[in-house]
Amino acid sequence: MTTASELIDLLEQQADETQRLNLMRFFKTQKGQYGEGDQFLGLKVPQTREIVKAARGDIPLSEIEKLLYSKWHEARLCGFLLLVEEMKKSLPKKTTNPAERRDEIAGFYLRHAEQANNWDLVDLSCRDIIGEWILHSEGNERILDTLADSDNLWKQRIAVVATWPLIKQRRFDEIFHISTKLLEHPHDLIHKAIGWMLREVGKVDSDSLRHYLATYYEKIPRTSLRYAIERFSASERQYWLKRK
Repeated sequence: MTTASELIDLLEQQADETQRLNLMRFFKTQKGQYGEGDQFLGLKVPQTREIVKAARGDIPLSEIEKLLYSKWHEARLCGFLLLVEEMKKSLPKKTTNPAERRDEIAGFYLRHAEQANNWDLVDLSCRDIIGEWILHSEGNERILDTLADSDNLWKQRIAVVATWPLIKQRRFDEIFHISTKLLEHPHDLIHKAIGWMLREVGKVDSDSLRHYLATYYEKIPRTSLRYAIERFSASERQYWLKRK
C-alpha cells in the first residue's frame, strides 16, 4: 500500500525554488489575496500527475485524506487527482457496484471540498468527480444548489465547473440555473468560471447560449460575457459587448 508520507516525500524531492516563487505569485498567495497563505513546492502539474499515475489503485481514502490536509499545494492536488482516478474506475461497466462506489467517492470529496482551496484544485477535480457523479446518478444535481449557496468561494466555483460533463451531454439546465444564481457574485473567479462554462455551452449549441445571453445580458458580468462569446465571430462579439 502506498502512503501519503511516501507520496509527499516524492513531491518534496522534486521541489524547485524558482518555480515555487512563480507559483506563489501566480496563485495569489499574499495577504488579502484569494490564495493567502498557500504553500508550494514548485512542481508543475505533469510532475504531480506522474506521481499519481504510479500510486493510483494502491492508496486508500484514509491516506488520500492526509494528502488533502497537507500544507503543500501539490500534495493536495495529488490527493484530488487520486480521487479523480478512483471515480473513473467507478463509472458504469468498470466495477461491480459502481453507484455505491461513486457515492462513496463523491461524499468523501464533498466532506473535504474546502481543501480544494484554489482554482486549479477545483478545476482539475470537480468536473471528473462531482460532474460525473451527477451525470450517472439521477437526483444528485441538487448538490449544485447546496454548493452555490455556500459562503465558500471554492465550493461556489465547484458548483459552476462541475456542470461541464453535463454540458457535453447537452444538459444545459444545470449551468443556466447555477449561472443565474451566481450572476451577481462579487468575485472575478466566479465570473470567469461562469463565462467558461457558458462558452462550453456555445460549443455544443450556440443558439442555446445566445438565448441565455439575450435573457440575462443586463445582469451578466462583463468578464463572464467576454469568456462566453470568445468563439463567436468578431462582429458578433462586438454586437454583444455593445449591447452590454
